[in-house]
Amino acid sequence: MNKQANQKLPFLTARRMQTLGFGALTLVSVVTVLPIIALGVFIVVQGMPAINWEFITDFPQNGMRAGGILPAILGTIYLTIGTAIFSIPPGVAAAIYLAEYAPDNQLTRAIRVAMVNLAGIPSVVYGLFGLGLFVIFLRFGTSILAASLTLSIMTLPVIISTTEEALRSVPHDFRVVSISLGATRWQTVWRIVLPQSLAGIITGVILGLERAAGETAPILFTGAAFFLPRLPQSPLDPTMALPYHLFVISTQVPGMPVQIQYGTVLVLLVFVLGMNLIATVIRSRMRARRQW
Repeated sequence: MNKQANQKLPFLTARRMQTLGFGALTLVSVVTVLPIIALGVFIVVQGMPAINWEFITDFPQNGMRAGGILPAILGTIYLTIGTAIFSIPPGVAAAIYLAEYAPDNQLTRAIRVAMVNLAGIPSVVYGLFGLGLFVIFLRFGTSILAASLTLSIMTLPVIISTTEEALRSVPHDFRVVSISLGATRWQTVWRIVLPQSLAGIITGVILGLERAAGETAPILFTGAAFFLPRLPQSPLDPTMALPYHLFVISTQVPGMPVQIQYGTVLVLLVFVLGMNLIATVIRSRMRARRQW
């Protein structure tokens, strides 16, 4: 009897510890998630009164205390598209080289460490770099082009790192079989590795573009304008953008209605979450077609 009791005691202790562990994890999850949900609900409640057709499609009026935010919405879209054009092709190409062609030596390891460090640099540093290189040295001026190039440099480390991880997650057997059937290395990468890793690549790209869409400091120095009475006509024109517009109406415009501030926040939040939703749908469909 004593032997059986001694055997049950560790089992009960383990069960008790497991229950306590699950309880602690649940408590931490609730404490983490609840403030985020509360913040989202608060933004929706405060911002929904300002959301209407005029707010989405009109220009700011009366010192930006009335009217809409159309130039800021379109400016954010322009900057996001420009960032995608300048960051996705070189980012994916660099990741393919690092994952499939580069030898494993001190140079490539140093490059990976550098990318991790670059991803953690504050965005204001990228803004000052873009100001010096694109605005002053290359004479692009305060423009969509200069801001997009600055945001693309800030986004590149995220895209390269996540794309490389997605490529490396494809089983090595796929490469071996493809090459054994007579395919070249590039044909293997293009027809086998890239399609199988597309879900992870899209995730990394969207994460980078989401960060670019919500940044204020880089575009503050390189491309954002306080107010423009017309829409940009070329990539060399400055533009309004939602993050900078939100900064201005929150700190620089006295007597600004709270509904307009939170309405702008809500539009930016919907824009970012919409990108995330699109990425989630695409990623789910790609994973359904994946062969491993």
